Amino acid sequence: MPARVDALRPADLTAEQRELYDRLLDSTRATGSRPFPLADGEGRLRGPFNGMLLSPELGNALQELGNVVRYRTGFTTRQKELAILAVAAHERSDYEWAVHHHAALQAGLTEDQISAVHTGAPCPLDDPAEAAVLAATRELTATGDLTDDAFAVAAGALGLTRLYELITLVGYYRLIAAQLRVLRVTD
Repeated sequence: MPARVDALRPADLTAEQRELYDRLLDSTRATGSRPFPLADGEGRLRGPFNGMLLSPELGNALQELGNVVRYRTGFTTRQKELAILAVAAHERSDYEWAVHHHAALQAGLTEDQISAVHTGAPCPLDDPAEAAVLAATRELTATGDLTDDAFAVAAGALGLTRLYELITLVGYYRLIAAQLRVLRVTD
């Protein structure tokens, strides 16, 4: 399916769009290790970031939330990538899967663990907090909620602060997956 929104060229951006564009290209997500650059050879933003330019004020708020959930929570990198991959798998978000498959490998997850997350199979995790993150994320994506038992297990393993951060992270990545799907973004 073709994209529903053409990627915006840097020369065509308004001042507000350009400000957000520059902020995105100067961010950790653009300068860190990625399987492919945040912008293509013509400078057009890839993935969800082009869509953010459609409404710079909203796009900026969204990218700021993404920055917090990706880089400034109490999760380890492995815990974070398990959660993001579980959302990407549930939402069938190829873009998010590609970016975070790469990040998960760099965080030390194995191909077998990543494959288990992708298929929904049991995932061998030695760390109880990682197992709690994956279990809670799977339930949140499947039902939009946690049962009382699942809430108690997750809160016990993660604490209430991390559980709140997890709920927010899952919501953020589900929102991004919806934007990618509706706008037909494939790369």
